[in-house]
Amino acid sequence: MSRIAIASGSLSNLDALRRVFASVADLRVGDIAEPADLADLADGADALVVSLHPLTAAHVAALPRSVQVIVRAGVGLDSIDVGAAHERGVAVVNQPAYAVAEVADHAVAMLLACHRNVVTYDRAVRSGAWPPAPSVGEIPPTDELTLGLIGYGRIGRAVADRLRPSVRAVHVFDLAYDGAADAPVVAADSLDDLLRAGDLVSVHLPLTTRTRGIVGARELDLLPAGAVLVNVSRGGLVDEAALADALTAGRLRGAAIDVFETEPLGADSPLRSAPRLLMSPHVAWYSTRSASRLARWSLEDAIAYASGSRDLHGVVVKEAT
Repeated sequence: MSRIAIASGSLSNLDALRRVFASVADLRVGDIAEPADLADLADGADALVVSLHPLTAAHVAALPRSVQVIVRAGVGLDSIDVGAAHERGVAVVNQPAYAVAEVADHAVAMLLACHRNVVTYDRAVRSGAWPPAPSVGEIPPTDELTLGLIGYGRIGRAVADRLRPSVRAVHVFDLAYDGAADAPVVAADSLDDLLRAGDLVSVHLPLTTRTRGIVGARELDLLPAGAVLVNVSRGGLVDEAALADALTAGRLRGAAIDVFETEPLGADSPLRSAPRLLMSPHVAWYSTRSASRLARWSLEDAIAYASGSRDLHGVVVKEAT
């Protein structure tokens, strides 16, 4: 029987999972805020399952030698010191496929809501106003607009599939994409070229040392007047202060953010007072099915890896990010 340590709050429907996996796994749940807490929880465990819990080098060093794998119940790896895990001989597995449709749907919903000024109109009606359509700025037809995707992995491609029939063109920038396999998509030569062309721009990248702050003040200035920017990937990809400034100055017609540099969003964040900004609390991943899918896949992968199988739902991370 595998012993699986689970950081508190990592998996939904834990009681149901205990019943399903009772014959093959001993599930231990606890706090891992401090390295000593983690050491106690994972004592004798074969695997560790975490969500957004920070796993620093000190946390990794505190792992008992019995732990073979860290399973990230989610996609992003910026909260885990992957290099420290690899140096210690501990594998890291994440789940990049568990909520592709949900995140793509959320990105599209945010893009179209901003483009159509849905939130602005809603607030106007609630306040007792009945403004004429042009009062919140011009709204060009979607088929005259270019969709720009920064990142063209699973979710970027799903967003393209959803919006390609509606927009004039889809431009993508991703260093891993050579443009050869997808004729309806235009591969931009550089991020700058994509930004200059993008009327509706959506960010779909992991947060790494290379991508942190990839959209800052300079990049926002490259966007066409009246552009919309959406980030449902990771806080830290977009400079939040620069985005607030661009919205306040009227350079962007709208923006939408589901992820933030600090979560929950700080009371003093400039985003709170930025105009024409739509925000959601890191929920793009969520549906009733994706939540249960993530919990089940993460636990199944922890058990499988500890048992010697490499037939996983997720991906074994090869390099530190």
